Amino acid sequence: MKAFLLSLLVVLSLSAQAIEKTNFKASDFLSTMSKGDKAAILMVHFGTTHDGTRAKTIDAINEKVKACFPDFQLREAYTSRIVRRRLIARGIHKDTPIDALLKLRSEGFTHIIVQSTTVIEGIEMESLRRDVATVLPFFKEVRIGTPLLYTSADAQNVADILARRYQQKGDVVLVGHGTYTPATASYAMMDYIFKMKGFANFHVGTIEGYPAFGEVLTLLKARKPKQVTLIPFMLVAGEHANNDISDDWKKDLEKEGFRVQTVIEGLGEIPDIQEIYIDHIKFILKNEMLDIVEKKHRYAQEND
Repeated sequence: MKAFLLSLLVVLSLSAQAIEKTNFKASDFLSTMSKGDKAAILMVHFGTTHDGTRAKTIDAINEKVKACFPDFQLREAYTSRIVRRRLIARGIHKDTPIDALLKLRSEGFTHIIVQSTTVIEGIEMESLRRDVATVLPFFKEVRIGTPLLYTSADAQNVADILARRYQQKGDVVLVGHGTYTPATASYAMMDYIFKMKGFANFHVGTIEGYPAFGEVLTLLKARKPKQVTLIPFMLVAGEHANNDISDDWKKDLEKEGFRVQTVIEGLGEIPDIQEIYIDHIKFILKNEMLDIVEKKHRYAQEND
């Protein structure tokens, strides 16, 4: 057990300071472990049927996590039913999050870190949190890491990374999936942050949310760039990237008179983006999320 703890001290480079004014508190995940306990990291992905982009994104992130946390068993799960069904038809099986967690329990694992590679705190994260809640009684400790864009600091970090990477001529349009819930505001926040950082030629749009194509088109017409570059704002460059972005958005912009090129690369291919997920695992190993009841109680005590 001592060797287990010592080896992880090198990995846990983030500060253990309490995040008192947010929804986290300082709490060492490893301190809850006793002799005989077993820890695992479950990586949860939406998934993709495209082998090439899976290798460069999902598999690459899994391997990086495995290398950074060698004393944890690494498992993965896919949340998309359609993706899992299509993969099964090809002889490839991917567990659901609940199936993966139950398998871990049957193998004697007691402590689980669940890290999703979703981009925003949207319906995929909501579904994952509900799944994890159903199996909590089977484990001593389960913590869920945050998605790529959870805090404004995350968004600013991502904006800097993408601005450095995509120094294209003309304007850059990052196209996300989007959602019908208020979480789509995360994409509008990204667009705003690009502008506030001085990257006026960067825009963020979504396929199924806000900002939509119309809002992006309005911005482009106002700026009148000679060239527009479309890039997926998604973990993997799969169906949406190849159909909605490379085909529909490209053709629609060309009809408006823009010269358009595409860079079909998933966010998960970018090493600095991969590192953000690693950092989120490190953070959740040192900090525990507060539920709303505990947060309100702590706030009341502080202000009595």
